[in-house]
Amino acid sequence: MSEIIGLIGGMSWESTATYYKAINEIVRARRGGLASAEILLHSVDFESIVALQKAGDWDGAADRLADIGRRLAGAGAGCVLICTNTMHLVADRVAAALDVPLIHIVDVTGAALVAAGRRRPLLLATRYTMEHGFYLDRLKARFPLDPIVPDAADRGRIHDVIFDELCCGTVRAASRAAYVEIIEKGRAAGADSVILGCTEIGLLIGQEHSALPIYDSTLLHAAAAVAFAEGDAGLASAA
Repeated sequence: MSEIIGLIGGMSWESTATYYKAINEIVRARRGGLASAEILLHSVDFESIVALQKAGDWDGAADRLADIGRRLAGAGAGCVLICTNTMHLVADRVAAALDVPLIHIVDVTGAALVAAGRRRPLLLATRYTMEHGFYLDRLKARFPLDPIVPDAADRGRIHDVIFDELCCGTVRAASRAAYVEIIEKGRAAGADSVILGCTEIGLLIGQEHSALPIYDSTLLHAAAAVAFAEGDAGLASAA
């Protein structure tokens, strides 16, 4: 009997839809037939979360997500995922409030990079994720990795595309070209791989757009959720 997967989603719903689809596709591929995942999803009003981000009210954001996580666990979820990289800034606070594991997106991504022999990934993400220490520090503390980020101007370009376009369901060829250019700069600076460290970026670029190996945190996180739910504890990393 599989565990129920609890998803804290809606940040944005565009990428939460990817989580739902990917988790169910993995379960069907593993079990065949009409098999699908048992999922509990709480999808937030993203506007309210963005307001907390802009205000720097990370305590308020942590309280909000922790409350949702407790509700999911209380409804039967055997694990919880925060379906966004940025809000893993408060993941430790959320994990501490739960009596079930929180599957951490940074740990899952770092493990995949190390398993593939990567050492110097280029992180593409929101400004919050690229500039706050929670993501890079955890990668470096837990794995033999030396991640890099784009320069300040390119961090701004990446962030604006995420919030102004991808979170609104808009995919533009010009923005894809800009991301490809940023990846090329990273490769010239010594990057050996790319982390899609925002759950929407996979809507814009994939392996076919990059000369460097791509590690899509959304898909890795979804796979880890299934591994945990189906008892493959070694394949899932939980806080």
